[in-house]
Amino acid sequence: MPNRKTRYWTHLALIAVCIFMACPALYALQVATLTVEQAFDVPPRLFPPSNDFFENARTLFNTQDFDRLLWNTITVAAVTVITKTALAMLAGLAFVYYHFPGKIFLFFLVLLTLLMPTEIILVPLFNLVADLEWGAKHPKLALTVPFLATATGVFLFRQHFSNIPRELVEAAQMDGASPLRFLFSVLLPMSWNVIGAHVVIQFIYMWHQYAWPLFVVEPGEQLIQVGVRNAATSGSQTDFGLLMTAGVIASLPPLILFLLLQRQFMNGFALTRDK
Repeated sequence: MPNRKTRYWTHLALIAVCIFMACPALYALQVATLTVEQAFDVPPRLFPPSNDFFENARTLFNTQDFDRLLWNTITVAAVTVITKTALAMLAGLAFVYYHFPGKIFLFFLVLLTLLMPTEIILVPLFNLVADLEWGAKHPKLALTVPFLATATGVFLFRQHFSNIPRELVEAAQMDGASPLRFLFSVLLPMSWNVIGAHVVIQFIYMWHQYAWPLFVVEPGEQLIQVGVRNAATSGSQTDFGLLMTAGVIASLPPLILFLLLQRQFMNGFALTRDK
């Protein structure tokens, strides 16, 4: 009986915490339905929602080129995530199944980059992209190439491949499998959960890029987060209804991706943790 009562109060407390943490998102949804005048009402209008969400969304797509921003971001994120995942898998394969001098030290250097703030390399990276003239001539390269290497992905795949029994490697070698055949025939089918976790992490990371595209590419090649910021101003006044509508729309693609891959996301981290 005490255990049942403890579970009851624990669940009740967790539900209350979840509701409390959901309040900012729910309020953002509410504000997204308001006009600029209604958003400044005192006291704030919490309920019921207004009916201006679709009008705000229509304004974004008609006057802020939100469709172009969404397409730019989806393209950049998809190319970057696919390439990142492939390179991280190959690096993880090399660190686990190949022996070469300095392997442990090199892996340590890869992990060391996780401790390096992005701001440290932002200026030299900007100078390099400017010297190559990618920002004006090849904006997609400027938005993707600097993000193709990922220490997080290398670590995830290295840990996952380390957990795979060595007997599978020996069996593949006895069958005469090449390294690429071993990767695609043995490792890949066993790695979908880790791939799903990596895809979610890297897609969200690329989706949230703001400072880099703002600095390096022209307005016509900007990404969605820059568009959300630009949607916030209407003359000299901040249109909070339009801003929250932009935020809600910009949050949908990564949210949908996470919902589709949430099982792989959780299982992927469990696989890399257990050994």
